[in-house]
Amino acid sequence: MFEGVKKTILGMAILCFISGCIEIFAAYLIVKFNAIEKALIINSSLAFIESLLFIAIISIGVYGIADQVRGKKLIWIFFGVGCILFGIK
Repeated sequence: MFEGVKKTILGMAILCFISGCIEIFAAYLIVKFNAIEKALIINSSLAFIESLLFIAIISIGVYGIADQVRGKKLIWIFFGVGCILFGIK
């Protein structure tokens, strides 16, 4: 099934899948605990974990295209990712 898929794409997809599973599990915990205080704690923890996964996914993608992109374009990519991370905070 994954014979023709590049390792970079597969790695990014696996991390996205893990991210989605974490989101679903967090939603389950919020419903299970049924308390606003605990829901806020779960949601803030989720924001931290998702930010780390986002950085990992972007890093894998940039690593995958680093040989194709040179100089200024790579700087613009990092600048764009920095703006996204700044906006998340």
